[in-house]
Amino acid sequence: MAIQWFPGHMNAAKKKAAEQMADVDVVIEVVDARLPAASCNPLVEELRKFRSKPCLKILNKIDLADPDATAAWVRHFEQDSSVTAYAMTTKKPADVAKVIDKARALAPHRGVPTKPLRMMIMGIPNVGKSTLMNALLKRRVAKVGDEPAVTKTQQKIYLDMNTAIIDTPGLLWPKIEMPSDGLALAASHAIGANALIEEEVATWLAEELLRRYPQLLQARYGYKDLASMDGIAVVEGLAQKRGYRIRGGDWDFEKASHMLLQDYRSGALGRISLETPETRAAALAVFQEEERVKAEKAAAKAAEKEAERMRGKRGT
Repeated sequence: MAIQWFPGHMNAAKKKAAEQMADVDVVIEVVDARLPAASCNPLVEELRKFRSKPCLKILNKIDLADPDATAAWVRHFEQDSSVTAYAMTTKKPADVAKVIDKARALAPHRGVPTKPLRMMIMGIPNVGKSTLMNALLKRRVAKVGDEPAVTKTQQKIYLDMNTAIIDTPGLLWPKIEMPSDGLALAASHAIGANALIEEEVATWLAEELLRRYPQLLQARYGYKDLASMDGIAVVEGLAQKRGYRIRGGDWDFEKASHMLLQDYRSGALGRISLETPETRAAALAVFQEEERVKAEKAAAKAAEKEAERMRGKRGT
């Protein structure tokens, strides 16, 4: 299943962000700590590097992510000298309180009334940008909700005389290249429901959990023999354990899929990361090789077609 989601308001948000980037000192990019690379928006990287803007990369929702994987991602991101990585959760005021100081350190020449520090909060949908904005301001100025694309317009707010923050809508990119990225984003509730099939996303998630965290599946659902199960069996087993049936008596795969996704998203399954720097590099290498093979086959097919066309012309 190739998942793509780029509604019209996101294109408008991209244009507006590009216009504002020239007047921004620091980009605060919020990513999901459970999938830090898959939730990094290449458009954000492109826009900020074009203007040579430093980035405070916030790995949010660390209370839901594997702490060892999160520590590895912080080290990975900070290999880029223009990036400061900060793992946190907006649920802890002490974590939120450090954000502005970390941003100021990236633009020490700003932060006075005549030159206020100007920050832009960016990131994918439903990653916690507006929640962070509200927490920084200690009042509700941005609409929040547990669904993608709650924020649809950009707004600029002054934290104090020395600091201004621009909150932007959740922004994806026009084409998600790696299918696994689309599935990970969908599982983590960053994709609109109209762009995915929950049963397929849940089956993919179950396969990942079998590979990465079988002990959490065992603890949560009490499966007996995970070694003999695949993703479909995990979801079907959940329907059986919870007694989810549809009219006629068959197991309700759809309801079980929804429950598995909810347990993952809420943290009921435990602290889970869907990628590490090592698994990301391996997946990227496999994807690039697959794309190379596809390109070679397409080129060979095009050459064969052209040769047939030329033979036809000579025959004529």
